[in-house]
Amino acid sequence: MIAEILVLRHQLAVLQRRRPCRPRLSWADRALLAALLAVIPKARRRGLRLLVTPDTILRWHRDVVCRRWAARSAHARTGRPATRRNIQALVRRLARENPEWGYRRIHGELAGLGVNIAASTVWEILKATGIDPARQSGPRWSQFLRSQAGAILACDFFTADLLDGTQAYVLAVIEHATRRIRILGVTLHPTGEWTTQQARNLLMDLGDQADRVRFMIRDRGSNFTAAFDIALAAAGIQTVLCSVQTPRMNAIAERWIGGCRRELLDRTLIWNQNHLRRILREYETHHNQHRPHRSLRGAAPLKPLPEPVDLARYRVRRQARVSGLINEYRLVA
Repeated sequence: MIAEILVLRHQLAVLQRRRPCRPRLSWADRALLAALLAVIPKARRRGLRLLVTPDTILRWHRDVVCRRWAARSAHARTGRPATRRNIQALVRRLARENPEWGYRRIHGELAGLGVNIAASTVWEILKATGIDPARQSGPRWSQFLRSQAGAILACDFFTADLLDGTQAYVLAVIEHATRRIRILGVTLHPTGEWTTQQARNLLMDLGDQADRVRFMIRDRGSNFTAAFDIALAAAGIQTVLCSVQTPRMNAIAERWIGGCRRELLDRTLIWNQNHLRRILREYETHHNQHRPHRSLRGAAPLKPLPEPVDLARYRVRRQARVSGLINEYRLVA
């Protein structure tokens, strides 16, 4: 009875609205009428004077129910759940670190790690990132050189000015993989015979390690003769010549020579060959056993990085090298 009265009163309120045309029911009006008529028995509902037909009331009620359920699930996403962000980041990392891997190879690597996702999901992640999922590209030049670095040596001459006005020539060899430097000799007259003898001395110094070396990078200077190449070829080492006026082809050796000049030769007066040999020997020891290298993540060629220590238990002591030109620091308990 109360519901019938409320329906009739609300219809009267709708008719009393001042509108020039036929009164229109708002969504609030429809919701209220549909809710009230839903509790009125069907037999009594037929005797009511309504502004709309019963079918319209039923349609309004269905709309109310649909909107209620839609409001409850408004924050829920339809379809398959999104892949977790850490898995997406791992897929992108594998693709970045392995340019030749396609989506199938990445999917297999993830399966080996215990990450259970579909291959199609890997495809979608790579596609969204802008990476070709089916790529089959070769290694980059930097990756190729890094993988072959253990079999590459590089040598070059550089000069040092003595106090008497003469120039001394220094022949140095550097290993691409470990960045270890070997200063082969110092001379005022770098003839072909002298250079060839230094190649033989290098092979003796390498010993059993000469078996893993395959290439020697050098420039086209007249100091390097055919006998130099033959001496290396006897040990299975192939000579690779740099192009004319292209120092970047021997960039690692050139970089070391530049550092030797800045840190040592440009900061001291060199009296004679013996003095030059002595300071170069000290600098070679410093370079191989102490000087950090970015390509080795801060380690020295012949000295790996130590375990992290607590500085509160140690003191840092300075040790001078090359008459104080270079400082080294060590921990003292």
